[in-house]
Amino acid sequence: MSSKNVCVRAYLDGPISARERDFSVGGGGEGSVPSQAVWQGTKALALAGAGLKPAPTVTGAYIATLPARAGFELHRIGVYISGMGTFYVVGTPIGNLEDITRRAARVLGEVSLVAAEDTRITRRLLNHLSLHVPLVSCNEHNWATRLPELLRALAEGDVALVTDAGMPAISDPGAPVIGPIREAGHQVAVIPGPSAVTAALAVAGMPADSFLFLGFLPRRRRGRREKLAEVAGVRDTLVIFEAPHRLRATLEDLLAILGDRETAVCRELTKLHEEVRRGPISEALEYFATPRGEFVLVVAGAGEIPEDAAPNDPELARRQLADLRRSGARARDAVAEVAASTGMPRREVYRLWVETGRDNAE
Repeated sequence: MSSKNVCVRAYLDGPISARERDFSVGGGGEGSVPSQAVWQGTKALALAGAGLKPAPTVTGAYIATLPARAGFELHRIGVYISGMGTFYVVGTPIGNLEDITRRAARVLGEVSLVAAEDTRITRRLLNHLSLHVPLVSCNEHNWATRLPELLRALAEGDVALVTDAGMPAISDPGAPVIGPIREAGHQVAVIPGPSAVTAALAVAGMPADSFLFLGFLPRRRRGRREKLAEVAGVRDTLVIFEAPHRLRATLEDLLAILGDRETAVCRELTKLHEEVRRGPISEALEYFATPRGEFVLVVAGAGEIPEDAAPNDPELARRQLADLRRSGARARDAVAEVAASTGMPRREVYRLWVETGRDNAE
């Protein structure tokens, strides 16, 4: 730790009441700390040989007590780390391991620890790069308990965060730990890499100067349809992630809520069985009878809808209402959803709801 600097701010009571004094490492003068701060045990911090028992604060700093020194009673000390380990957010390949960047490979080889969504998957990447770096898991299930360990590692050196594929925190774990680590005083640096979002947009051939990324849609049908109804009028290209077992249900909801828009279904991007099918949503439904692999959907925005499938088309509203009725939706919810997705007045949509109910009864 000879190259690391630790700044300790002490809040002083006694002769100098309600004042602050900065303690520098190894300064030797009044208020200085004659040795560096080191981590001790799992949660204890030793500073200048005096045992501190820190408690994490909401900002990620630490508050501790010290015995009286030089006539001053030090009731609280907040430890702020500057110039300590850097936390690297590293993009990794989304399928083809050859897509790793030189900078990412270098950083992964230089850090003292790699925090991975799934250590088994990341280990394959590190083996491909002939790197032997300690790994710990860090995902949506354990990030809160893993954070103290990452902070301890950052007190000694640099740490990298990776996910199974692509950029951490983009529909992947990572965001919850980045904020606290930055608040604790560590530098957070990004190492850009492959992204399924930009790769799909590039290969789809649709307008990409402005787009809306929706990530994974809600798992339940009602939640998906409500989300799609919210964005039905958006003129930007839509980008959606989807798992194979939910692909057909999502395509059905897209067709019901948005109409038969132009879409590019991108499967297994950069992998051996990469496939891109572009055409109306109805054709994608027909083609992907038994989906396999990971999917990215690129869907035309509202401004790109053909005239015969305009959002305010009553026939489109009828189909949506019929689907919602079959799924058990209440009249109020169905009318609100279809009105939002088609732009039609609620009164008109309600009239169609009544008509579709009458047709079903007959």
